[in-house]
Amino acid sequence: MGKTKHTGPVKLTKRPDPSLWVSKVPFGLGKVKPHHIRDTMKVVWENKDNLPYATRILTQGVCDGCALGVSGLQDQTLKGPHLCTTRLNVLRLNTMPAIKEEILHSDIEELKKLSSTELRKLGRIPYPLIREPGDDRFRRLSWDAALDRIAQKMRSLDPKRYGFYTTSRGITNEVYYTLAKVSRFLGTNNIDNASRICHSPSKTALTRSVGVGASTCNYKDWIGTDVLLFWGSVAANNQPVSTKYMYAAKRKGTKIIIINPYYEPAMDEYWVPSIPESALFGTKIADDVYQVNIGGDIAFMHGIMKHWFEMEENVPGSALDHEFIAEHVNGLEELKQKVVAYDWETLEASSGITKERMLELAQLLAKSKSAVFVWSMGLTQHRFGTDNVSQVANLALLRGFLGREHCGLMPIRGHSGVQGSGEMGADPFVLPGGGMDKDNRERVEQIWGFPIPKWQGDIVGVSLENALLPENHERHLSLYYLSGGNFLETMPNPDFVERCLANIDLRVHQDIIFNTSTLVDAKEAVIVLPAMTRYEQEGGGTSTSTERMVYFSPEIKGPRIEEARCEWEVYVDLAKRVKPEESDLINFTSAAEIREEIAKAAPNYDGIQHLKNRGDLFQWGGAWLCEDGICPTPDGRGNLIAVEIPEHRKPEGHFHVTTRRGKQFNSMIYDELDPFNAADRDDVLMNELDAAELGVAEGDPIVVYNQYGMYKGQAKFVNIKAGNIELHWPEGNVVIPQGVYEEFAGIPEYTTLVIVEKADSFYAHKDMKYKEKRIEELEMEPS
Repeated sequence: MGKTKHTGPVKLTKRPDPSLWVSKVPFGLGKVKPHHIRDTMKVVWENKDNLPYATRILTQGVCDGCALGVSGLQDQTLKGPHLCTTRLNVLRLNTMPAIKEEILHSDIEELKKLSSTELRKLGRIPYPLIREPGDDRFRRLSWDAALDRIAQKMRSLDPKRYGFYTTSRGITNEVYYTLAKVSRFLGTNNIDNASRICHSPSKTALTRSVGVGASTCNYKDWIGTDVLLFWGSVAANNQPVSTKYMYAAKRKGTKIIIINPYYEPAMDEYWVPSIPESALFGTKIADDVYQVNIGGDIAFMHGIMKHWFEMEENVPGSALDHEFIAEHVNGLEELKQKVVAYDWETLEASSGITKERMLELAQLLAKSKSAVFVWSMGLTQHRFGTDNVSQVANLALLRGFLGREHCGLMPIRGHSGVQGSGEMGADPFVLPGGGMDKDNRERVEQIWGFPIPKWQGDIVGVSLENALLPENHERHLSLYYLSGGNFLETMPNPDFVERCLANIDLRVHQDIIFNTSTLVDAKEAVIVLPAMTRYEQEGGGTSTSTERMVYFSPEIKGPRIEEARCEWEVYVDLAKRVKPEESDLINFTSAAEIREEIAKAAPNYDGIQHLKNRGDLFQWGGAWLCEDGICPTPDGRGNLIAVEIPEHRKPEGHFHVTTRRGKQFNSMIYDELDPFNAADRDDVLMNELDAAELGVAEGDPIVVYNQYGMYKGQAKFVNIKAGNIELHWPEGNVVIPQGVYEEFAGIPEYTTLVIVEKADSFYAHKDMKYKEKRIEELEMEPS
């Protein structure tokens, strides 16, 4: 790991720089942009019944929004207060009262008419509930009755027939760790978490490339690096506080490069509300934007590396850091052979970027002494997500952008604390402190005092599919215990997911609110358990940020949902009921006790046991992982990974499609209108030239379809790469195929091929099997 410690936040200059201004018109009047003051006032109004408690959450707690890691109103990057609309939007989840009983126990068919947004606004789940076949509404039951019912079912099943899932809804490390331990205590490795559908390929790729599945650097490294490159990430929308870091970086002369099919307005110009200059006149963020094809990133990176190898042929040392490579990197010749074998025509066609444009970025990076590469789901949510991220690591290794100040690899997290989920062992492939290999398993068994099952657990997507296996199959999913999450709005093909959920015998939803998946029927029963938020947990809890900062978030005085329970306590209680004869092996009595054990089971987290007061934190691994180029791999060297370019052909008239976020946090939608581009949730973002070929005018009703599903919306013209379209997530999941998983990490693929037609043309021809004929073309062509 690293020996250098993080030095804490730095001051932001107050001297204005008009060269970065978007406009001299104050507050961006007349422009499409977020209205931060209006949105803040709206949040104040929503929380008017609990303003003192809301204020304490914001000023004392660790943010439960994205994973930047703001504690109170402070972070470890920049001095001064930090607050964003994402955190404010999530705030009401913590302060709202319980659902009114007359609504809670209303007819289930009436509840099913509500969207997840409407269900969320009903309030908190007040007490345990159950609904069995034939019931037209939820019934109240006691905690004892609920947990006894679940325990009885578990005792009747082979452990391969039940599983656990945990989302990232304010979940703490203590909860993740306890669930990881409890699931193995109960004999199952079927445990997964929310990172499966976001950054699981980042972990697998970084582990094989540099030996550790986490960000190797800090947000502070953005400020003063030569190049800050965002790949498939809209941090300004998903991690708004990061725009302050971008502003600070621009003031230090950093060039910011954006790589994305859609020229995202939020990453081009932004009005940072907490910086007076930026709030008034806006800030130009992007120095350059490369609009790559959906799925064309590997070809683009191959093109950059091909230029580097050609530059080296002409002038040795002009592109690669030979000293760093010689001392710290494996696989140069294998990578070079793979890269140079591709011709420029292939690279251009796949990436959508010309040879000349690739050269511009290749030369910029070659001349730079430092760079930080940041990415998100634009790289990971592909069937080749791990290979995507490994190529980013290749770029860093070839230039020596690793293990030192202003350099590094950063998979930026959009979920608070989800970095800790795998590190705590809430994952079918890992245990605390490492993988499921024999040595680590035996080490953890010594700490836990019981054997850990050796069979491979299933990822969340496969677990759901297992619900449709024959009843007598050893892995037929008969019981699924969900801590948060809404697979109807996060997984591809929601109709298929609903069938899976409905075919489970007993489904448990441990959550703070209802969502649409809570209301799906089950064969024997749906049990709903009310959970505490992180701010209600006795003894507080910890969360791990993107940059590996482990923050303590204290219990905060305020109103409580009377029967809501701390999630780790519920897991322990259940485990004791399933195996009462071995209850001493799972007997946690306090959050502090859990942290003591985490420090032993996960050596990187040695230090977590000392976190007990507001503001306490530490960073595992030091300021920079792989410091001085020494990687935590078996030989201490980074590995260059040579991969093939994914096939990128598509039939004439078809489009590559992917999904994007609007004004939302994860699957929780807060506004029907995107504040950055004025797009409605059902708008199809497309290139105006593509639309002209189809005879489509802006605003025209159109149909997007393939063999998996159909999406009805209207055309919205934006600056997106021709041949590509984007749909909002989760609405666009109806055209995404289920069962397509990335080879190494198991993330579902969220891109596919579709046909786009004017609605009147589609409906006029569908009776003549026109639609079916077009779909046949899709099925015959590889994507």
